[in-house]
Amino acid sequence: MGTLVTVVIIAMALLGAPLFAVFAAAALALFYFDGTAITAVIIEMYRISTIPLLITIPLFTFAGYLLAESKAPHRIVRFSQALVGWMPGGLAIVALVVCAFFTAFTGASGVTIIAIGGLMMPVLIADGYKEKFAIGLLTTSGSLGLLFPPSLPIIIYGLVSGASIDQLFIAGLLPGLFIVFLLSLYAVFTAKRAHLPTREFSMKELLDATREFAWELPLPILVVGGIYSGIFTATEAAAITAFYAFVVEVFIYRDLHLIRDVPRVMRESMILVGAILIILGAVLGFTNYVVDAQIPIKALEWIRQYMSSKIVFLMLLNVVLLIGGALLDMLSALMLVPLVLPIAKEFGVDPIHLGIIYLANLEIGYSTPPAGLNLFIGSFRFKRPIVNLYGASLPFLSFYVVALGVITYWPDLSLVLLRYFGGK
Repeated sequence: MGTLVTVVIIAMALLGAPLFAVFAAAALALFYFDGTAITAVIIEMYRISTIPLLITIPLFTFAGYLLAESKAPHRIVRFSQALVGWMPGGLAIVALVVCAFFTAFTGASGVTIIAIGGLMMPVLIADGYKEKFAIGLLTTSGSLGLLFPPSLPIIIYGLVSGASIDQLFIAGLLPGLFIVFLLSLYAVFTAKRAHLPTREFSMKELLDATREFAWELPLPILVVGGIYSGIFTATEAAAITAFYAFVVEVFIYRDLHLIRDVPRVMRESMILVGAILIILGAVLGFTNYVVDAQIPIKALEWIRQYMSSKIVFLMLLNVVLLIGGALLDMLSALMLVPLVLPIAKEFGVDPIHLGIIYLANLEIGYSTPPAGLNLFIGSFRFKRPIVNLYGASLPFLSFYVVALGVITYWPDLSLVLLRYFGGK
């Protein structure tokens, strides 16, 4: 009977059943054959609703959708272009910064590629960048902001692992900036090699763009500065951000109509949140069995027979996570955390550092051939065959991999700010 159930669950996955349904079915079957009441899965689903930090997910998601549905993308592009557009590769750097900003706030690479990709693609082409470069940049940058607060994957990793979300927000800043820096260097090199013309810096344009963007400019400062300084927690930052974005987009800029647009934005953002909570509850039920059955301990004992080096463990971890990130959706990949966490601790990997490694892998996995989510979204948005996006993305992915190596084997890049601010 157990074999039959296993075959059915595997068949569900292969036939395209939603992964949360696969995990839930697996959890129910495992508890049943173990002689434990299957209500344990339902109890786990209920338990997540009692976690205080859970409220950050709908609040930050709502704020991100407000920004994406307003004219904020146009304002931030104009501001960034006035600020750094005069540099060699300045327009490409603008695209990187804008993508990072929107992915951090929306928590979804698809929203960024659809919104920013359509806005920046013709501008990059008109500025002289080759189409292959522009498509590769915008596709791989769809997940660029996952390490910046208030990134949704950071919050979910914190909920699953038990790590401090406030500390994760702080730890992700320098690694995220490092990735942006490497990609910016590549953009500058590409622009110089192609002899692309630079724009003349205009103080008037910068002042005008700053004035236009003035109300949205404080948003990252509110989130990052407030948490770093200890003025408020991640939960309080979520509430402040959602309220601030609502007031700015509806009553100050008036991009969104209170009656016509806001209910629609709320509905769309909460559909995403509902999907996240269903998946989170189902998979945590599965995780509950894994922990009760001491599978991580058994896995650790098996690994010890073949591996004793932290360096080799981290290398293997990155390989597994890159494959997982390319084949699984974000939430499903994050559900492997309870399996990995005790093994990583045994090798002396800090849970906060592990979170940054995990999310850096997800950034790459989203654009990794053959099945990275960004590749499918980019193919749809730019109306190009997905195989064309494989070649366009590879140069950018090579810089991501270099950054991943530095993040993995230089823990201080992730932890130094925590020590400075008293978190470690």
